[in-house]
Amino acid sequence: MIYLDYAATTPVSNEAIDSYIKASKDYFGNPSSLHDTGSHSLQLLEMCRSELSRLLNGDQDGFYFTGSGSEANVLALLSLMEAHKHKGNHIITSHGEHSSVRHFFQRMENKGFEITYLPTDETGRVRILDLEAAVKSTTILVSIQFVNAEIGTIQPIGEIGELLDQRGVIFHCDAVQAFGKMDINIHQLKIDSLSVSSHKIYGPKGVGAAYIAPKVKWIPTIPSTTHEKGFRPGTVNVPGIAAFIAAAESVYTKMAQENQRISSLRAEMVDLLTALPVPIYIEGSSDHCLAHILGFRIGGMEGQYAMLECNRHGVAISTGSACQSGNQEPSSTLLALGRSNLEAKQLIRLSFGEHTTRNDIHTAAEVFKMLTEEYFSAIRR
Repeated sequence: MIYLDYAATTPVSNEAIDSYIKASKDYFGNPSSLHDTGSHSLQLLEMCRSELSRLLNGDQDGFYFTGSGSEANVLALLSLMEAHKHKGNHIITSHGEHSSVRHFFQRMENKGFEITYLPTDETGRVRILDLEAAVKSTTILVSIQFVNAEIGTIQPIGEIGELLDQRGVIFHCDAVQAFGKMDINIHQLKIDSLSVSSHKIYGPKGVGAAYIAPKVKWIPTIPSTTHEKGFRPGTVNVPGIAAFIAAAESVYTKMAQENQRISSLRAEMVDLLTALPVPIYIEGSSDHCLAHILGFRIGGMEGQYAMLECNRHGVAISTGSACQSGNQEPSSTLLALGRSNLEAKQLIRLSFGEHTTRNDIHTAAEVFKMLTEEYFSAIRR
């Protein structure tokens, strides 16, 4: 099987596996326990927290380990909104956010919060002027993702952070798709809250992290929780966290070289697709796009059909965010771009990783050529 769905999840790296095994054997204690076995685990946990803060240039005391990127989003947002709701009830976000964020805000609308969804330009980018106009005296938080998971569009995070810092509004950024693929400097970008995930960067599933700047007040979602300074209940997964950080260290050492290689593969894949004798529409930005993600449409063909046919021919692709797989609803990202319901159901996502080769993309292109010829030939008959 040729795997072109790295934005959904990645295979666990050898570095992560080795770290998990060692930590499971040598650091199995509960880091909250007061005996030496627990203290040894706590030392490893704090080393991991320190390394994550170094990679992201945030304050070590602001990092909290979670069970996933989605959980990091929800816990951070809820903790911040509860702590600041006395200042106002207005939240700003966009329609292109990950489902964990969109669904959370839909629920918050039923609890008395006013949610403003910013429009985007034709590439999926939020306009700074629209954000500036949306901020009002009751605005307490803005949540904008770093990279869109379906089409790879990169948001103007630095400009957003600067504006919100001047206006005194908390800025949460879902950086799950960006982490390990882009340089992220929390302090420089003026991000108050951030989420990342392990399994997107060759670490184990079931591990993520949230960041909330120590200067920003938050309230525990569950009172009297002791783990992770009250941020999350449940015994801390020290081996999983150690594996997560080992994976992060590994991808950071080769990030620049890998990004260049992936950019070349993406450009070649675009050339191969657009050479097909069928209508191909590349979605997203050509200037502000993460090379690892390629979202496109084949005019007249549903993405779900293309995904199933590719799978039948040994190529694993996606119709968008993995959390939406199997859902026949149109892509919220494409709807936000102004596409029709029919067009939004045509979304196909290819995503590339460290095991992707030129042979892989040429084979995938041949599969697309074959299935489009069969499909459109059958329609014409």
